[in-house]
Amino acid sequence: MAQLTVRSLLEEEDTGLELEVLSGFDGLDKNIASHRIQKPGLALAGHYNYLHPNRLQILGSTELSYLEKLSPEVAESNVEQLCALGFSCFVITKGQMAPPVLLEKTARYSIPLLRTEMKSSAFISLISRFLEERLLPSTSVHGVLVDVFGVGVLLVGQSGIGKSECALDLVLRGHRLVADDVVRVRTKLPAVLFGEGSDLLHYHMEVRGLGIINIKHLFGVAAIRERKKIDLAIELLEWQEGASYDRLGLDEQFYELLDIRIPLLKIPVCPGRNISTLIEVAARNQLLKEMGYNSAREFQDRLEKRMAEMAQLHSHLIIGDSLE
Repeated sequence: MAQLTVRSLLEEEDTGLELEVLSGFDGLDKNIASHRIQKPGLALAGHYNYLHPNRLQILGSTELSYLEKLSPEVAESNVEQLCALGFSCFVITKGQMAPPVLLEKTARYSIPLLRTEMKSSAFISLISRFLEERLLPSTSVHGVLVDVFGVGVLLVGQSGIGKSECALDLVLRGHRLVADDVVRVRTKLPAVLFGEGSDLLHYHMEVRGLGIINIKHLFGVAAIRERKKIDLAIELLEWQEGASYDRLGLDEQFYELLDIRIPLLKIPVCPGRNISTLIEVAARNQLLKEMGYNSAREFQDRLEKRMAEMAQLHSHLIIGDSLE
């Protein structure tokens, strides 16, 4: 599973977390390995079961006010046993002053003690979303991601098959480019894949014969998207004479990424086939499937019903109306 250091958390820009370090500077390279957070209120009372050292520990008004009511000896003992568990870091909310015992023990055990001006509820909501995005599994895919009629279409296939040219044609038709060449794919709970472009290649596209072009500058902000949920994968294949291709659409295939399966279509490419049009139709058809309508299955059901009716009629003609 992905990990994030406390130092990286502090260096992230535009997070809105408003974090500052109070003590435990030697532990800034500790890893945060879970997107879930915890409030160690019971631990301050001496109950240390079910604590998770790899989670962020939030100290709000309730925890700090309880700590102040304890005798100095009990407070010191409880905080020391808490810090001995080796947490990633503690975060004090609402800009409250840190108790001296907490400053001392976190420095001794090299556990970063952070502070934010945000209220506990707002900070927990924001940090949970942030960590969920950073810590869930991710990977990179060689392909193109395009938003077609609101459907995230991931184009894959061998190099030079025409993925970028097809995406460019889709942009000219009014659709939106998310990423070209390298698609960064992240999971999002419960089982959804999101794709985005890499920092270096964002909004850029490589077209053989033209070179590198900037889609945002050429077509405007309406032609690009930062990220998009991946709903459908389409593999572009070279047309091969004699090869068998799906002609009915009944054989469901899937493209697997990060243990999540998404519908897959394989479209052969050859002169005379308008691939962009086929992708638009595939996106519309995917929308219908998500609404519960499958045209291929409906056609199969009608065909089987008609065949059954014809078989029954044929039986009556041969044997007679007395057949039961």
